[in-house]
Amino acid sequence: METSWTVQLLPLLVLTLVSLFPLHAHLQFFSLSVQASVTAVPDEKEGNWSSEMGIKNHTNHQAILGVTNNKIMTAQFECYQKIMQTTEEHEGPHCNRTWDGWLCWDTTAAGQTVEQNCPDYFQDFDPSEKVHKICEESGHWFVHPESNRIWTNYSLCTHQIYYKLQTALNLYYISIIGHSLSIVSLLISLGIFFYFKSLSCQRITLHKNLFFSFVCNSIVTIIILSGAANSQAVAADYPVGCKVAQFLHFYLTVCNYFWMLCEGIYLHTLIVVAVFAEKQHLLWYYLLGWGFPLIPSCVHAVARSLYFDDYCWISSETHLLYIVHGPICVALLVNLFFLLNIVRVLITKLKVTHQAESNLYMKAVRATLILVPLLGIEFILVPWVPQGRVALEIFNYVTHILMHYQGLLVATIFCFFNGEVQSVLRRHWNQYMIQFEHSFAHSDGLRSTSYTVSSSFTDGQSFSVNHDCPSEHLNGKSFNEMENVAFKPEKLYE
Repeated sequence: METSWTVQLLPLLVLTLVSLFPLHAHLQFFSLSVQASVTAVPDEKEGNWSSEMGIKNHTNHQAILGVTNNKIMTAQFECYQKIMQTTEEHEGPHCNRTWDGWLCWDTTAAGQTVEQNCPDYFQDFDPSEKVHKICEESGHWFVHPESNRIWTNYSLCTHQIYYKLQTALNLYYISIIGHSLSIVSLLISLGIFFYFKSLSCQRITLHKNLFFSFVCNSIVTIIILSGAANSQAVAADYPVGCKVAQFLHFYLTVCNYFWMLCEGIYLHTLIVVAVFAEKQHLLWYYLLGWGFPLIPSCVHAVARSLYFDDYCWISSETHLLYIVHGPICVALLVNLFFLLNIVRVLITKLKVTHQAESNLYMKAVRATLILVPLLGIEFILVPWVPQGRVALEIFNYVTHILMHYQGLLVATIFCFFNGEVQSVLRRHWNQYMIQFEHSFAHSDGLRSTSYTVSSSFTDGQSFSVNHDCPSEHLNGKSFNEMENVAFKPEKLYE
């Protein structure tokens, strides 16, 4: 029995790898989804600082890329300052210092091609690639023959744009499917917990709240992905609603971690503090799981609106995120302490007690397997982001599967793989099958009785009733008693 119980709990180790991935990567995906299809083209107010990309410019890009525009305006201001401060004289033909709309170009000798790294204004741009600008022999910057305007070659900055768009689209579908499956599995789990009263206990109550927080978070995440990330026009028309949805996302994410912390606190209290006492005051758990996350979420919302009020609060390029990340890291560290303390207590009991070593070892394994998925240690370890294209693509797919399928895995491990839940479902299924077979046998018996009686009238034989159903008494026990024996085999030996 002990070995079987352990095998059933082994899938809990899966949550060690997926127990809530860093929010920074989560926000980077939102930012990638929003900005992947946005490529701005510099304003062409002057002929000597225009750059044509041939890429569609969104009319709402100023609202969407407010932070990016600030960077561009700052670079433009610094470039014009340099232009006005230039006093040095150059011999021979040369191209004057100029601003092309995105980058500042120094004075260049005629007949040379100069280059610099691509700007980091947009998600589409690769800063490791180069931008080229040609100074012709006549001492004038190269003019594109089609537009008849001064032109800078930014094509290398976006040569992977379509690859990135396809990757973002695939990650979008992975996220939507993952959260949809999570919602379905979590709702089924909640239905099982609420329907079967025999599962009612404080630990299951904590599971219910944990599942509900994941359901709400998945719903809000789908709204953000389908609204802010997939339909920029809708998000631009409702900026307040978009930020409210993002606030709820932050709040519910913190709730996920703190309900995991509640699970850890409950087990620590149950095993270490209260010596396996069942009843605890759940009010404090509700305050910790639902109430406390409001504090960092509200503080972050106020700080974000005052100091970094970007589009839909999606950008991850701000230290204000630590207002939310900090409490989550604290919760994870506290859970880690609980695990280590429980293992220490169980090992101590293993040394000082005279119980069978296997039983005590099994208790330690059980406690460890139950607590490990509650920790989310992976959040503390900063993920290594590879640089190669193939490695980065694999990294993106793996991390997004880990992030957006958490609800499905939590429901699978804490409900579908739960031994108590499996026993209850199996018992009710067997009971249903026995009742079905009994009713089927009873209907067959009635049909057989009708046939026998009609035959007696026809053949003039005696009135005998032939029951096909089982005898009312088997080995001195009634059928109802046999039903009970089927579900409680130990009664066979009473």
